[in-house]
Amino acid sequence: MKSVKYKMLDEGFGYIRIAEFQEKTDDDLVKAFQDLKAKNKGDLRGLVLDLRNDPGGLLDQAVRVADHFLDDGQLIVYTKGREKDSDMRFTARKGDKEPHYPIVVLINSGSASASEIVAGALQDHKRAAIMGTQSFGKGSVQTIIPLSDNSGLRLTTARYFTPSGRSIQAKGITPDIIVENIELSATEKKEGMHIREKDLENHFEAGKQDSGEEKQSEKLPAYKTDEQIKSDYQLLRAMDLLKGWDILKKMGSAS
Repeated sequence: MKSVKYKMLDEGFGYIRIAEFQEKTDDDLVKAFQDLKAKNKGDLRGLVLDLRNDPGGLLDQAVRVADHFLDDGQLIVYTKGREKDSDMRFTARKGDKEPHYPIVVLINSGSASASEIVAGALQDHKRAAIMGTQSFGKGSVQTIIPLSDNSGLRLTTARYFTPSGRSIQAKGITPDIIVENIELSATEKKEGMHIREKDLENHFEAGKQDSGEEKQSEKLPAYKTDEQIKSDYQLLRAMDLLKGWDILKKMGSAS
């Protein structure tokens, strides 16, 4: 599966979809930025980052993706377990960053793990508006322990927390703006398109919040043609928000 796909939308707004966080996701994202800016003949006016139905993948790639939008030293995600060696912190590094244009991140019940880490980091640092429906809620860390017969034991050793201390496990990320996919049929809903981590039998509980206060599956094609974009209700609402954001910014500068 190709990890990153992108398209220039109208009026200088870019669209990037990350289908899964793979080994070359960050490299592909850098190429997407370069190509979009070349087509726009300059920096983007805004971006839709589509993480819907992204099941996650490599943690380091999620950290690198978030790093493009956050200032040096800002916390991206941390883990906490019973043992001290399970505790890790990941922060944004020095380097080239994307300009501070408006961003809308799209998520849904199929957005899990690494995609929730990116959405949570950008939401906590108020770098992006999160839109869509509640994410899956896969916020646990697994460690593989080798056994003597060459098999392995996958053991849950820690939980992921967003920068503000929110546990992702069995809760997920709550969008700033909830927008349902109106094209999803009642039959599809009954067939489990909205199943999340908390709905699974014997799921791992979230536990208490680490710090701060707790804040209050849709089918999508892997790549969107112009016609599919026009029929994607959530994407259209994201574009409305970006354009409105741009208009208000211009009105503020004019006054």
